[in-house]
Amino acid sequence: MPAYHSALAHPDARVINGLPLVPFVTKIRGPAPYAAPDLTYDAITEALELFRPNSFFKNFEIKGPNDRLLIYIILFISQCLNKLRANTSQSEATKTLHSLAVTNVVIPADPSFPLQSMYPQVVDRMEADQLRQYLQQLRQEIAQRLVVTVYEGGSQFPSKWWLCFQKRHFMGKSMK
Repeated sequence: MPAYHSALAHPDARVINGLPLVPFVTKIRGPAPYAAPDLTYDAITEALELFRPNSFFKNFEIKGPNDRLLIYIILFISQCLNKLRANTSQSEATKTLHSLAVTNVVIPADPSFPLQSMYPQVVDRMEADQLRQYLQQLRQEIAQRLVVTVYEGGSQFPSKWWLCFQKRHFMGKSMK
């Protein structure tokens, strides 16, 4: 059975380091393109839906830039889940994941990125900085939505059905 790929198409999106700079619904200020007011299904929503099934796969064929973005988001979600514990409160999780989102933003061109060889190199430093700012905004939005998803229904503690994926790593890789 093949892995689930991104169904989103953004042919006119600018691509830096193999990642498309796609619009997503957010209230966080940053360089991301503005999303249409009626947009309900974006790259973050798709990644949150595909995270658990794709965590079981060790191989993933990249079919386009949106798949590269999906891989980055899945690796970041995995990193976020590893920061949570079964007794972490929702407010504590919000603080922890926000801190993780804004510190040490790794772009695929960095040597510390686990799948660096699957991404093209950045052309210049200005593009790298723009991508880093975009990914920081993306990571902040992912952290916010992940807390809402993992603490569904206003629960005080995280869902065990999400925490059971802490030990699973997409393609056997994880961001540090």
